[in-house]
Amino acid sequence: MTMGKEWKRAAVLGGGSFGTSLAELVARRGQSVTLWVRREEQAAAINTTRRNPSYLSDFELHPSLEATSDLTRAVEDVDWVIVAVPSQAIRTVLSACAEVIAGKPIVLAAKGIERGTLMTMEEVAIDVLGEEHRPKLMALSGPSFAREIMLGYPTAVVVACIHEALASKVADYLFCDTFRAYTTNDIVGVEVGGALKNVMAIAAGGVIGMGLGSNVRATLMTRGLSEMTRIAIAKGGNPLTLSGLSGVGDLTLTCTGGLSRNRMVGELMGKGRSLKEALEEIGQVAEGVETAKSAYELSQKLDVEVPIIDTIHQVLHLDVPAQDAFLSLVRRPTGTELDYR
Repeated sequence: MTMGKEWKRAAVLGGGSFGTSLAELVARRGQSVTLWVRREEQAAAINTTRRNPSYLSDFELHPSLEATSDLTRAVEDVDWVIVAVPSQAIRTVLSACAEVIAGKPIVLAAKGIERGTLMTMEEVAIDVLGEEHRPKLMALSGPSFAREIMLGYPTAVVVACIHEALASKVADYLFCDTFRAYTTNDIVGVEVGGALKNVMAIAAGGVIGMGLGSNVRATLMTRGLSEMTRIAIAKGGNPLTLSGLSGVGDLTLTCTGGLSRNRMVGELMGKGRSLKEALEEIGQVAEGVETAKSAYELSQKLDVEVPIIDTIHQVLHLDVPAQDAFLSLVRRPTGTELDYR
C-alpha cells in the first residue's frame, strides 16, 4: 500500500480525557489538530482558555490545537482522523460525517463492543463507511491512562491495521521520547483485548471492594485473560496478540491502576453501591458496563465459555447481588488451565 504524502493536519473526534490527551500528543508532535467536541461552549472555552473545562482541566493545551463543535468542519480538511468517542457513539458519529471522512485513514481509539449488533469498532466502521474503507481503518489500544499521557509519563500502545505499513506511519507520527507505538496486522485481537479488559477490571475492582484480597484479583486477571483469548480466537484473532500491550498490558493497568474508571465501578459496587450510584460518583463513562452485556451475548453467539464475563453481566444487568455472583463463580468446578476452546 502506498503511503503517499506527509500528513500535517489531524482531527480527533471526542473531547473526553483520552481524546484530549491524544489530540495534545499529536499537536506536540508538530501537527495542526482539530479537536471535535459535542458542546459549543466547551469548544469556545478550549479555544479561549487553552484548557478543556470538562476533562483534564489542569493542563494547558498546545497552541496548534483548535476545538470545534462542527463535526464536518473538524474532518473536512485533515489528512487523518482519530476517533475517541465512547464506543456506543461510534456509529452515530461516523454516520454523521461519512461523506466527508470517506477515504481518510481512521484510527479507532474507542474500546468496546456495540450493543445489539455485537460488532467491534472496526466492524461498525465498515458497516457505516463500506468494505472499501477497511484498508484504512486502524485500532489503537494498550495501557494508556490519559492523565499520564498528558504528564509526559512513558507510555506504549499498539496500532493495528490489515496494512501494517499504514499502522507504522501512524506509529511514527505518535512516537516521541515518552510515547511508543508498536504495530500489528491483527486488528481483531487488538480490539477484543481492548474491549474485554474493561469487563475484567470491573471484576477485579469488585473483589477488592468486597475485601477478598489480592490473590483472587490476580486469579481473576489471569482467568480473565483466558476468556479474552477464547473470544479473540473464535473471531479469528491471533491468541499471541492477547499477550501483548492490548491484552496483558491493558488488562494489568486497568485492573490495578488507581485511575481506572472500570476498576472503580467494581470496587464501589463491591462495597455495596448500586451501579447507578457508582457511575454517578465516577462521573465519566466506564466502557466495561455496556461491554459486559455485549460481550456476554457475543460469547453465547460464538459458543465460548466465559464465566467471569457471565458473572459481571449478572451483577450489572440482571441485578444479581455481587457477593452471591462471586460466590457462585469461585464454587465452579476447575479444569485444564490452558483450555481456549
